[in-house]
Amino acid sequence: MGESRIAGMKLQEKSLAELQREVDAYITQFKEGYFSPLALLARIVEEVGELSREINHQYGEKPKKPDEEENSIEMELGDVLFIVLCFANSLGIDLTEAHDRVMHKFNTRDANRWTKKDTDNP
Repeated sequence: MGESRIAGMKLQEKSLAELQREVDAYITQFKEGYFSPLALLARIVEEVGELSREINHQYGEKPKKPDEEENSIEMELGDVLFIVLCFANSLGIDLTEAHDRVMHKFNTRDANRWTKKDTDNP
């Protein structure tokens, strides 16, 4: 894989398959293994709630309290991604394949739904 830059940092890119394997190696080192699908769904909802709270603090009308823990949208998105990877792994779902199928759906169903940018004038 190549490298990318996010917020001025040079990062090694990883494929979805690599991310899934990395999470699987982490989770399977513990006797408990993956949580049940219902527990993972609850975790996703919990993490999305934390992401929502952070977005509301940064872009909404609700400022943080002075004693409130410092979080970031980046970390909250990372938490959501981790749980999604756990969920997919626990159910044997290949997220690269799932992504390809979803992109095909959007590229066919929604092909003319949105106004495309003029490619002649970047």
